[in-house]
Amino acid sequence: MASTASRTLSPRKKPRQARATFTLDAIFEATIQLLVADGMHRLTTTKVAERAGVSVGTLYQYFPHKEALVYAVNERYLENLAARIESTCRAQHGRPIGEMVEALIDTYWRAKTERADVTRALYRSVAELDNQALIDAFAKRADAATSAMLASATDATFTDLKSVNLTLVTVIFGAVRNAFERNLRPAETRKLRRQLVTMCQAYLESAA
Repeated sequence: MASTASRTLSPRKKPRQARATFTLDAIFEATIQLLVADGMHRLTTTKVAERAGVSVGTLYQYFPHKEALVYAVNERYLENLAARIESTCRAQHGRPIGEMVEALIDTYWRAKTERADVTRALYRSVAELDNQALIDAFAKRADAATSAMLASATDATFTDLKSVNLTLVTVIFGAVRNAFERNLRPAETRKLRRQLVTMCQAYLESAA
């Protein structure tokens, strides 16, 4: 059963036609732009509607308030991120663990840094929202994809795959977020990424 918080943050309806999907895309992009420019506290549904080129009434057809809108933006972001991780993991099935780790880190890092300002804005936007359901759904998809990938490795077998996988993804995801929070320079970020790959490869070799 959905929690009271998740029901409150759920959209009023889902788009059923291409035109409605286009409208929703415009609303989401306008929300992201305003979150980057002004932050969560200055965001309003009126500003979003104006930026998206739709009426406030149209926006309210989907979202009862700005918290529900921001929740939906974060939901789409995490769904897209999970899909990218799943695609990478499928492509790495049957490869050596060293290649798997590098591909996974590269995919996650790229997804987070392609629009770094957006990533930072979304991190901040959920500070006052109950987004645990979104995190749980993302973690379930990521864990399933990475576990299946590691299980298919040609050069390693893990007796406690669940623990090894949890450690791996926690280290990768945590390191990338910490890099954002520190606001590292590009040169420092590149070095950190390389060291992260080396560390994770060494861990998997040791755990195998």
